[in-house]
Amino acid sequence: MATAAAVASLRYFPSSVRNCSYPGAISGGGGGGAVVTFSPRRGRCATAAVAAPSREAEPASSLGDLTRVDFPILDQEFDGNKLVYFDNGATSQKPSHVMKALDDYYRFYNSNVHRGIHALSAKATDAYESARRKVANFVNAADSREIIFTRNATEAINLVAYSWGLSNLKEGDEIILTVAEHHSAIVPWQFVSQKTGAVLKYVGLTKEEVPDIEQLKGLLSSKTKIVVVHHVSNVLGSMLPIEEVVSCANKVGAKVLVDACQSVPHMPVDVQKLGADFLVASSHKMCGPTGVGFLHGKFEILSSMEPFLGGGEMIADVLEDKSTYAEPPSRFEAGTPAIGEAIGLGVAIDYLSHFGMQRIHEYEKELGSYLYESLLSVPNVRIYGPAPSQSDHRAPLCSFNVENVHPTDIAEILDLQHGIAIRSGHHCAQILHRTLGINASARASLHFYNTKEEVDVFIHGLKATIDFLTSQHLFSSVSKH
Repeated sequence: MATAAAVASLRYFPSSVRNCSYPGAISGGGGGGAVVTFSPRRGRCATAAVAAPSREAEPASSLGDLTRVDFPILDQEFDGNKLVYFDNGATSQKPSHVMKALDDYYRFYNSNVHRGIHALSAKATDAYESARRKVANFVNAADSREIIFTRNATEAINLVAYSWGLSNLKEGDEIILTVAEHHSAIVPWQFVSQKTGAVLKYVGLTKEEVPDIEQLKGLLSSKTKIVVVHHVSNVLGSMLPIEEVVSCANKVGAKVLVDACQSVPHMPVDVQKLGADFLVASSHKMCGPTGVGFLHGKFEILSSMEPFLGGGEMIADVLEDKSTYAEPPSRFEAGTPAIGEAIGLGVAIDYLSHFGMQRIHEYEKELGSYLYESLLSVPNVRIYGPAPSQSDHRAPLCSFNVENVHPTDIAEILDLQHGIAIRSGHHCAQILHRTLGINASARASLHFYNTKEEVDVFIHGLKATIDFLTSQHLFSSVSKH
């Protein structure tokens, strides 16, 4: 019979370990079911969090130190460990200002927009349209009418795929993507391909593990109708030269759609300078509420597109057998929108703009390099994507694997024993993971409210976690009972 101590220690096993026999190979949990063989390398058995090594306190002027007070969720502990939130690539945390804006809307002027003449409706409409102007200014759109509020970036891409793609693509036309795209930038175009007969073509990776721009240029032809690319990869951390891609695409008459979910929250983005026909981003990754995102499209293209959804707000006139449609952006915002969430996004933009996106970018570039270099100190770690020295810009994230340890096990132990939140799995990028020859990876992704001190805590926790998971002593101890 297992002793109480042995039973208690099992709480700290990831689910993939709890459900298997010892010793020997085990099936990894989640994100691909890889087989993980534990290394015979010696390790320490840890069933409780170990205090991180002390380091010199960061200067008070650190952007992370200055802003953390505005994010109350970060000021909490789990089993005695202060939360370290390193899953910002999936969603960012929200400052108090944004939460107050949402509360104020629902508490004081909740009403529908564009449809009422009473005071509440007027105030809600003003705040909603003010948020649109804030988004337009934030990305330097030529006109606020070029900003379409959507449910998220995924819906924005689907809007383009259905409203533009189905009307402009035919059999034999080509859609170019890279193997590093998020599923939300791939699946809608698969739908379009299946309905129209258009062909999907994928750009591979260079030896530095970034999408091969020279290969992309070689794929461009008169058959190319649209190029769909990310600005910054959510796995590799690399940034694509969008201006160059747009210039080459324009030469063959192709449109360009940019997934900017991992760039707009972290750096200055100027849609006029980039020149893309469409650009999408999500509020929840830029300190705003969930449930709202936006599409930027060149106004002349938006004006030529059919509606995505039918209903109220998007019409000009409704007759018995047909309808005429409103001009953008209303044409693409059928029904009651996410009013409070859009207002919250506007306040999030105010917050980011207060510190300045260039300042945020510079701080995160330094912080991201510190994370990368610190991860290199961990034995048997493989980091994906270019090194900071190989890239003009590397996002403040690292996707990585540890030899003979499943990434989901790493993420689960970091959470249970150390209060550190990271991501594990395929990060909605299965094609990329297969290209890299893996089923899954772990990912630590930072934002401007994170600090170097937290990176130190993460690295310490990761080393302890690897030690724990590779400890033969622990396996033999549990099996004896």
